[in-house]
Amino acid sequence: MRIAIPVTEGKLSEHFGHCEQFAIIDADIDSKEIKSQQLVTPPPHEPGVLPKWLHGMGVNMIISSGMGQRAQQLFAQNQIDVVVGALVDTPQQVVESYLNGALQTGDNICDH
Repeated sequence: MRIAIPVTEGKLSEHFGHCEQFAIIDADIDSKEIKSQQLVTPPPHEPGVLPKWLHGMGVNMIISSGMGQRAQQLFAQNQIDVVVGALVDTPQQVVESYLNGALQTGDNICDH
């Protein structure tokens, strides 16, 4: 599984479209281990660009704090599952919590 985490100042960004980088994390669901992690700088944010870009990188899940409904639809159209409402933490901790079934989520802070 390849998971994208929007990152600002080393932690999960509160809104994926305004992040500085994405942590791209390869994880093994069965062993619940992170296999690799890289930070990549996204192209300029415009509607529809990030879902296509991440899909092209082989991402099949994005974990975000906040994301608008239209963006969620665009990710779904690009075969990328979306988890919203994740609490701010390091990308590694977010993914480890997800893999262990302990990811805490709250409200989707994005309302557009």
